[in-house]
Amino acid sequence: MNPNAPADELRDWIGQHLDPFDALSLSHEPRSDFDLNPTMNLGEPIAVRPAAVLVGLIERKEGLSVLLTRRSDTMRSHTGQVALPGGRMDPGETPWQTALREAEEEVGLSPAHVSLAGLSTPYRTGTGFLVTPVVGFVPPDLSFVPNPDEVADVFETPFGFLMDPANYERRHYDLPDGQRRHFYAMTWENQLIWGATAGMLRALYDRLYGAALA
Repeated sequence: MNPNAPADELRDWIGQHLDPFDALSLSHEPRSDFDLNPTMNLGEPIAVRPAAVLVGLIERKEGLSVLLTRRSDTMRSHTGQVALPGGRMDPGETPWQTALREAEEEVGLSPAHVSLAGLSTPYRTGTGFLVTPVVGFVPPDLSFVPNPDEVADVFETPFGFLMDPANYERRHYDLPDGQRRHFYAMTWENQLIWGATAGMLRALYDRLYGAALA
């Protein structure tokens, strides 16, 4: 289905392509930072820590948009980077409980305003997190209040833009040891969406529209 279709037409279709919350196992193998860097050596293996993010799809008249944040410049890691609301899972939490808790903490989005749809493809980061993207629909008439300790800015990006593979650039940077790290990136207005966030959104595109990793 066209990602620029009206939000009410996309809602059920998207849900049908996600994993249900009661699934015993997820239907897609995890994607990761290593997909574009198969020979990358990050040194000693580190334990994988579970995390979750909310892919909040805001149902606007002109079509769906995705809720994104820019991390605070005072954060200890990933300073100033664009991210989906989320974080590490607390003991005993499900991915959707984590995603909803973090979204409320970061941008003031009440869990009562999120209609959960399903789970997207897990994503393994090079820093040792296994992130489960939780997809949910959000009404258009909400005001988001960024937590200044964690979030510098809250913005939206059209779903149709993020579901267009032509908007994904393959970029790289060189590490001090000479390794070259490749990653996906895209720019919406003045915001650079890259790294794990872009990787998770690209994985959602591949899940919904069946494109092979390029």
